[in-house]
Amino acid sequence: MPKKSGRPAKGDEKNSREHIIDTTVSMIKTKGADAITVRNICNEAGLSIGTFYHYFRDKDDLMMYFLSETAFDNCSLKTDPSKVSERICELYMKLISKYQELGLDFMKSFYSTSNRSLSAYMGEVDGVFAPGTVMARSEKELNDALSFGYISENADIHTVCMDICTIVKGCVFEWCLNDGKADIQTSLHRLIGNYLSPIIIS
Repeated sequence: MPKKSGRPAKGDEKNSREHIIDTTVSMIKTKGADAITVRNICNEAGLSIGTFYHYFRDKDDLMMYFLSETAFDNCSLKTDPSKVSERICELYMKLISKYQELGLDFMKSFYSTSNRSLSAYMGEVDGVFAPGTVMARSEKELNDALSFGYISENADIHTVCMDICTIVKGCVFEWCLNDGKADIQTSLHRLIGNYLSPIIIS
């Protein structure tokens, strides 16, 4: 049974948070993502619901942890900057590979229109992408490509980044609809390549 206290004991904060995360991973693997509710997590972890809300706003906020733990601002890319579309695809495949590691059940539950945390992560606030997100890194990459003369000076970089993000969401959604059988990497390279082609300077 969950404990009555809504806050962890002093010194136990880190352990309680990690226990919630570890319990969630275990439940996804053994019971599937549909079993993930705040109450079920707390029952399984032996923690109070109050303790859960001490660390996370809701279930979606907890799920977002598994994606936001990866910072994209300093991640290494192997593709030469002159190969703009291929480099952007490599960047986004780092995110998609993370999705695939979490599993199909997780992504089907997580990648929904009701997930406010995902919407916030994959969006913008006042025309700015959140630091450390894949969109912010994508914008940096395209601004670098612009300064190097690899793409047209008339390109609206921010809008291009938003469009690429939409393409990626579509590819992930298609992957979920096809039970993980869709060749997401091939689709991503084709669609992003076709989209960027008009603004890339050969």
